[in-house]
Amino acid sequence: MKKHIIRTLAIVFSLYLIIVLNACQTSPASTSMHRPAGGPEDVYYARQLWQALQEKQLVGEQTRTSKPFFGGAKPHGMILEVMAQNLTLNKHTGFVIVKKNYNGEQVTVANVERDRKRYLSSITVMYQRETGYDPDNQNWFWVKYQPDGQLFEKNTPTGHFLMAGKIMKGKTPEQNRGCIYCHRSAGGGDYIFYPHIHNPNTGRKNQTH
Repeated sequence: MKKHIIRTLAIVFSLYLIIVLNACQTSPASTSMHRPAGGPEDVYYARQLWQALQEKQLVGEQTRTSKPFFGGAKPHGMILEVMAQNLTLNKHTGFVIVKKNYNGEQVTVANVERDRKRYLSSITVMYQRETGYDPDNQNWFWVKYQPDGQLFEKNTPTGHFLMAGKIMKGKTPEQNRGCIYCHRSAGGGDYIFYPHIHNPNTGRKNQTH
């Protein structure tokens, strides 16, 4: 009788362990934030994009320059410098917008023009990829680079991810955050805030927001 009780308790305990282990394995997936960005494919593509940008002298040591201007809005720089053009990557030609963000003590347009390297804090890029990449958001690929081309990381309550890809696309448009959430509000419906920048591939001109 005693042996039977011990055997029964052992079976019950084993079943309990199986249930607990299964719960530990499945709960993170069911509760984790929808975060379709920063995966290996996104990171690899972002590195390819950086190389293509360097070749066109849009970033890097040999970068071309344009006129800096006051930005003053987070998460970008106090002073900004923006360049835009078509760019070919992996046999796909898409429109790219490169925004250089300048911050720091005594940052001004004049000081940035004198010493861009001193004040450059990040480079944010939006590149319109091939049809089907993200049709919900006009196929924009978003990246936040450090001045040397390394990717920034974003911390969230559930961990962190590298800032490349669909940042931060939610399960529904109402749940979008980050780049997508902000740029969806741009006037003209093309995710571009600057009226003077025209995407030649859309046939539409951005309107003032």
